[in-house]
Amino acid sequence: MTVRVVTDSSAGLPQSIVDELDIVVVDLHVMGENGEFSTSGLSALELAAAYARQLERGGDDGVVALHLSKDLSATWSAAVSAAAVFDDTVRVIDTQSVGMAVGAAAMAAAKSAQNGADLDECQRVAEETLQRSETWVYLHHLDELRKSGRISATTAMLSAALLATKPLMHVRDGKIELAGKTRTQTKAFTKLVELVVEKAGGEPVFVAIQHANALESADVLERAFNEVLPEGSSVLVCELTDVLSVHSGEGAVGISAVFSDSFVDSID
Repeated sequence: MTVRVVTDSSAGLPQSIVDELDIVVVDLHVMGENGEFSTSGLSALELAAAYARQLERGGDDGVVALHLSKDLSATWSAAVSAAAVFDDTVRVIDTQSVGMAVGAAAMAAAKSAQNGADLDECQRVAEETLQRSETWVYLHHLDELRKSGRISATTAMLSAALLATKPLMHVRDGKIELAGKTRTQTKAFTKLVELVVEKAGGEPVFVAIQHANALESADVLERAFNEVLPEGSSVLVCELTDVLSVHSGEGAVGISAVFSDSFVDSID
């Protein structure tokens, strides 16, 4: 018997990691035709069924549920509703993030579960991992994000002035905000590497690079990180899941970094 970890497909976890750590991934919905696509969150009924199956598998030890930010999808609200029927055996975490920051938290919780941690400890590990994480996204343009309503009104108003630039976005408190703009991809990648190295403060860091049909760009960024990150760091490259690439557009590259404990101390 063990605590079960459930996340959704926006986390972008590679299948090899899902299999190794026995994480349950529930697919968000992607709909569309004729080249026009949209997404929708999971319903309370879908999530209740998923949680119930995992409680049965884990012998009622409990479920840690990690879904994308409540500001980006209705999935979190549905998860809270679904969890309410399970008498506190399903812990829905307000991740305030998206992508592999959520994936890394799911990985940490699942590893703890495999090592025999109880529900409270698995929840604590997931929340602490999220506190130590940051996520940025490099985009070729803001068109898809603007259409989807996933950026703030202020950023949307600025978008017209950003047409000739390569915007860098930052996930802050669950929302996607403009972090800066550059004229070229090279300058954008240099800035991303500088941001991660600065926040790492000489301590090891885990970096996940997710890309939307941009493996060559991701490889360039991976090499740049490997040259400068502190010893003991690790870099993972994987594809940006379709439920996110619908909103990011082709060529987007996301960076999620999980820093050491000293990073949490610096923001307290």
